[in-house]
Amino acid sequence: MPVASSDLAKLYPLENLRAETLAQLAEEAVLVEYGKGETLFREGDVDEQTLYLLEGEVNGTYTDGRVKNTSAQSLQGRYPIGDSQPRRFTATVGSRAARVVRFERRFLEKIITWDQLTRGENFQHFDPSPEGNRWVFRLLQSRAFHKLPTGNIERMFRRFEEIHVKAGDVIVREGQEADYFYVIKDGSAQVTKYLDGTESTVAYLRQGDCFGEDALLANTARNATVTMSQDGRLMRLGRKSFEEVLKPPVVEWLTPGQASIMARQGATIIDVRLPAEHEQRAIKGSVNVPLYRLREAFKEGYPRDGKYIVYDNTGERAAAAAFILTRLGFSVYALQGGITGMLRQMERQAGA
Repeated sequence: MPVASSDLAKLYPLENLRAETLAQLAEEAVLVEYGKGETLFREGDVDEQTLYLLEGEVNGTYTDGRVKNTSAQSLQGRYPIGDSQPRRFTATVGSRAARVVRFERRFLEKIITWDQLTRGENFQHFDPSPEGNRWVFRLLQSRAFHKLPTGNIERMFRRFEEIHVKAGDVIVREGQEADYFYVIKDGSAQVTKYLDGTESTVAYLRQGDCFGEDALLANTARNATVTMSQDGRLMRLGRKSFEEVLKPPVVEWLTPGQASIMARQGATIIDVRLPAEHEQRAIKGSVNVPLYRLREAFKEGYPRDGKYIVYDNTGERAAAAAFILTRLGFSVYALQGGITGMLRQMERQAGA
């Protein structure tokens, strides 16, 4: 069921957002209807959701027996419901029914941050035209940016450089050295790469899509060619800015000990090196999916509800793999220190 942006405009601090920001949030909001006595969350829960009460009444019960009642019609009802983490009380519906709107907390914070940044006098990247900022909302919605600290949002936009491009322009070429990370602000592009000696189109990119991070993360040459299909504009970050602003927070690293525990709990270990490297020496039970085939392989046959540990020799290709798979919606961790650290850990466990 859709949420009206006019309903969101009654809530705090959403009431202060631009109309286009509210419209975007309305598209991403999840509206849930509850019956009397149903539980929204329990004391001690840790989750990624911010909840607002649109209709009805919610009772908050604390361990000491105190009860805090909140009505959607009250002043308190304009604020998020018990937004502290962990949750400080158990929230249940006290009225016959209730309508609650849910947001992914990190996305909401990033959108509010963007809205505030655009009001600064020196901010360069706000586009007042209709749909002019759609690329921003798609970028911030990307799973790869969920882990980006809100404080890095300003740094990223301050360092973005806008360039104009024409249809047919080759932005990155397979085999060349990596220099920039790109986001499509306007226009579209196609991605091609050589597979088994034949150049094939492997993806199409549109407004809000990003590319060029693989080689920067892995410190390797470009693994594909990106050519503009339409005239447009690109936002780009140089290598130094990318490494300072985006690289550290978007890749979640595991120590060999943590990886070993997660593997015993059922996580799949993915070796992203070349087949010859895997054959020479590999972590027992690992599956070999070379970095250049990663997108195609995971789009076809890996469950999204699993956990994955990616590794290589040093961690650079693993960082690129983690970034790629996170963007595709998978829960991925990169092995710190590569295969050597993991093998030593497993040897220590075997000898214990």
